[in-house]
Amino acid sequence: MGELNYFLGLQIKQTTSRTMIHQQKYVNKLLKRFSMEEAKEISTLIATATKLDLDEIGPDVEQKMYKGMIGSLLYLIPRRPNIVFNVGLFARFQANPKESHLKSIKKIFRYLKGTSDLGLWYPKGSNFNLVGYSDADYAGYMVDKKSITSMAHFL
Repeated sequence: MGELNYFLGLQIKQTTSRTMIHQQKYVNKLLKRFSMEEAKEISTLIATATKLDLDEIGPDVEQKMYKGMIGSLLYLIPRRPNIVFNVGLFARFQANPKESHLKSIKKIFRYLKGTSDLGLWYPKGSNFNLVGYSDADYAGYMVDKKSITSMAHFL
């Protein structure tokens, strides 16, 4: 059958010493789906001083589209742990998304556009389990001060 290059939306690049798993095609598909192909790239996800809240007075946005954006990003998270915190933060506002939340989530797509070639490298031939993790956000959610963001992956 040959060398594995693509499986369930995952692109796989193999060398003699390591394997890379990434989703560049999936990122490009998302940018097209949400009409962000022409968006300007950014190099950072969110400023540390950014405070998102319920924004009860802001204009509403289409809930179905907002949930679609969140769901699409959730599929990407296992290969891009650097976006875990941001996606988790914006997922909290799915019940009543406002324009301010949509502008913020679009920043993730702009970041992904500029970093679509990033992925996870795994060493080959090792006899140990490879573990990666990302820790919590230290109660960064301003509405109820809960700390909920974490992730682990095993190979």
